[in-house]
Amino acid sequence: MAMAKNTSTRSVIVQMLKRQKDLTVTQMAGELGVTEMAVRRHLHALEKDALIEATLVRQPMGRPLSVYRLSEEAEEQFPRNYAGLTLEFMQDFQDIAGNDVVDDLFARRESRLYEQYAPRMAHTTFEDQVAELTAIVNEAGYMAEWEKTDAHYEIKEFNCPIAKVADHYEQACHCELSLFKKLLGTTRVERTECLAKGGSCCKYRIAAE
Repeated sequence: MAMAKNTSTRSVIVQMLKRQKDLTVTQMAGELGVTEMAVRRHLHALEKDALIEATLVRQPMGRPLSVYRLSEEAEEQFPRNYAGLTLEFMQDFQDIAGNDVVDDLFARRESRLYEQYAPRMAHTTFEDQVAELTAIVNEAGYMAEWEKTDAHYEIKEFNCPIAKVADHYEQACHCELSLFKKLLGTTRVERTECLAKGGSCCKYRIAAE
């Protein structure tokens, strides 16, 4: 987690909550050797950044205590290896069941995504459909944008959330192209540039209807 020098105490609090999960202001102040007021100041900043969550816990006597823990967003900032694990599983599936199982996995993913997104494509104009498709891939983390020229539309994706998988399995790119064609209801879609093949983005050229 990138922390500036003047927020080193904040970084320590995050590390404490990662190790101990649930802590009160008093417990944190005791471990850090600072005042509760100082801890509250850091907690306020962490809450503002959506990195911690507070829960009220009732006590046998007295007022409820606020107990703090890391938010899901904060947990995701610690090292993860989802892509590596996914790739390992896919390689194992391929070793055990052959290449056909990989094709089937991507086909099932394409079908699942189509069923999920098709209802959102019920727009009156083709341009609105292109815009909606761009919004859909943006929600999935592709950093996409679209534009229209005289004869066609163009969608550019500047990030690939499944880059490690796409680098090893061309099916990932093939299925995305197929999904775009199905969602837009046209076969007149072509990929003219690909991140997995060294391009600066994934670029799709879509003939204007």
